[in-house]
Amino acid sequence: MPRTAKVAWSQLKVGVMALLALVILFALVFLLTGADNPFSDKATLYTYLRDSAAMTEGSGVRLNGILIGKVSEIRLTNDPDLDRSIRMKLQVEREYLASIPADSELGFSAESVLGAKFLNIRRGESGETLKDGGEIRARDDRDFLEIVQSAMPLLESVQTILNRLDKIVAIVERGEGSIGKLVVSEELYRRVNAVLADMQRVTHSLTTREGTIGQLLYDDALYDDIRQTLARLDAVAAGLQRGEGTAGKLLKDPALYDELRQASAEIRTLMADLNAGKGTAGKLLKDPEMHDRLVGTLDRLNLTMDQVNSGKGTLGQLMVNPALYENLAGTTAEMQQLMKDFRANPKKFLTIQLKLF
Repeated sequence: MPRTAKVAWSQLKVGVMALLALVILFALVFLLTGADNPFSDKATLYTYLRDSAAMTEGSGVRLNGILIGKVSEIRLTNDPDLDRSIRMKLQVEREYLASIPADSELGFSAESVLGAKFLNIRRGESGETLKDGGEIRARDDRDFLEIVQSAMPLLESVQTILNRLDKIVAIVERGEGSIGKLVVSEELYRRVNAVLADMQRVTHSLTTREGTIGQLLYDDALYDDIRQTLARLDAVAAGLQRGEGTAGKLLKDPALYDELRQASAEIRTLMADLNAGKGTAGKLLKDPEMHDRLVGTLDRLNLTMDQVNSGKGTLGQLMVNPALYENLAGTTAEMQQLMKDFRANPKKFLTIQLKLF
């Protein structure tokens, strides 16, 4: 074969390989991007909206969540009806037209708050289906638009919180502040280990019946004592319920109850008499003349006590005059001596002497 023919054959093989590579690349891009099949039969639908909600051409169109096409055109209509301000042209697979009833509704949806938006067709119940070039009704999605618009302040708040958390984590990692010291302090680690060791020793003492608490947990005699005490308490409670003993009679004896009621009634009667001013105590509480006399008596008694304290009168002299006190003490001593002599020799004082002149 001539050299020129070989070169041409090589160039042809390179061209074929390049073409195959482009075809494979186009197929991969088609599969990875989910682009529409250019060879499938398309149908066109129209819908009118108040707001486009930032939808773009190429956004997906789904039927109950299944991708069936895309938005091919978005434009203003200048229609005086605000609900028909925006017209969207939808290209869908023709095979799905038979699955879209005429009363179906179209609305905005999103994969998430931050996800890409798409148009979702909710199937109706009509027996008639949409035709190529027909119009599909759009439902009012103002609530969805408000949610999407309110997402930005929420994101800003979340970002602020994340920044604060990042600062807190940085402080903790550096060992600053109370929490940081708790996390990175070696001294705190040693203290916690010491506390755990003490708890382990206490637990060991409890499980081996050592110490007072261990004896309380495992001593059968203590268990028997507690049971006996509870039995005695139960017997006492049963006796009280049967009305036995003084406390039982207090609880069960109707006569005691009647006496208590009678005593309460008498006390109420007595209080009523006192409030009415009856009797001596009632007059003391209610009679103003008796009150004035009592106050006068107390005033005179107070005056007398003042005079006694100041040394006036006989009683006052007795209280404050030391000479009178000493004379009285001397007289008392002489009387005691006289009585002593009288008891010792009574004949001395009882002898009668008769003399004749």
